Amino acid sequence: MAGAVLLLTTACSGDGDGGGVTVGGNGEAGAPQVTVTPGNGDGKAKPEVGVQVTVTGGTLEQVTVTRGGKPVEGAMANDKTGWKSRTLKPGSSYQVNAVARSPKGKTTTVTARFSTLKAANPLAVTDVTPSAGETVGVGMPIMVTFNRAVGDRKAVEQALEVRSTKPAVGAWYWVSDTQVIFRTQNGQYWKPNQRVSLKAKLAGVKAGAKVYGTNDFTRSFKIGNSQITTVSTKTKRAVMKVNGKVRKQWKISAGKGGRVRNGVDTYLTTSGIHLTMSKHLVERMTSAWMGVTDKKHPEYYDLKLPHAVRISDSGEYLHASPDRYWAFGRVNASHGCVNMPPPIAAWYYGVTNRGDVVVITGSKRGLAWNNGWSYYQMPWSKWVKGSALDRTVTTG
Repeated sequence: MAGAVLLLTTACSGDGDGGGVTVGGNGEAGAPQVTVTPGNGDGKAKPEVGVQVTVTGGTLEQVTVTRGGKPVEGAMANDKTGWKSRTLKPGSSYQVNAVARSPKGKTTTVTARFSTLKAANPLAVTDVTPSAGETVGVGMPIMVTFNRAVGDRKAVEQALEVRSTKPAVGAWYWVSDTQVIFRTQNGQYWKPNQRVSLKAKLAGVKAGAKVYGTNDFTRSFKIGNSQITTVSTKTKRAVMKVNGKVRKQWKISAGKGGRVRNGVDTYLTTSGIHLTMSKHLVERMTSAWMGVTDKKHPEYYDLKLPHAVRISDSGEYLHASPDRYWAFGRVNASHGCVNMPPPIAAWYYGVTNRGDVVVITGSKRGLAWNNGWSYYQMPWSKWVKGSALDRTVTTG
């Protein structure tokens, strides 16, 4: 889009022919020259380009770009000879006002108006986890889902900002064309008891052919206490530490093993870094997941179990087992879940948040990085490579 050279000191605007604004007729000797891109009257300005204001023969004293009377973000160059806005909302009208001054004190005031292209294929955020205002655990990832495939991942990722009260190092990872996930560095979870916010500055971001972000999106939530539970399938014990101090210890019964399918023992509890994903006051658990629906089959079961906290997509929970007191601390007897005494399970259900960390050890069955929210299972260097910008992000 060609810019328009704007001259001299009066504040009148041009004729709107799309070629720009000329202020003050033929100009005055020594007055600074101001160029605004897009030019005045432009009706098809590119949202991703934004607004640029430059000056020769002086410096910019003030630049204001508004949409519907509301200001648009922008940054002034250090030498005050240029100003650039952020991306612009598609299908919108804008007004630019700028004032420049020469070294000898002569001023140029300019006004320009233009409109941006409409988005043929709007890009929008359809879901973000965690929920707005939710209190979550220190392992909580930020999961952003879009309404359509993102072609230019770099442009979209560049528009995503994560801020936290207490600094952290993290990175984005694209799990698909429509979803990107942020988590902190391996072994360095969010610091407890702070606020975290996500701002997706998508308005005007070009994400593909005729695909533009149409609106910004914001989400804030709270990190609660650091609640990290360690479960050993060998000792059949669990320990929860809250903010680094032992809060409670208890006996458990984990997966018994013995059902191997495609080289995987599906009755074993997976070892690795799990995150709590959801809580269920009562959860129905059946043997249908392994194809057993005949009530006469020795492996058949159909149970409604209380205080169940899910930790994977493969059906693993920490839950109450009223009929397993004989097994707690003695033998692993479950089909893969971590069974707990009912009073302990009720307490755990009450205190845990989504995103709390559950580290399970002792099993020969490893946890896949994408089995639920088990993203910390992926090595940090590989996770960073999943960023379109191949970089880490420091919040704070």
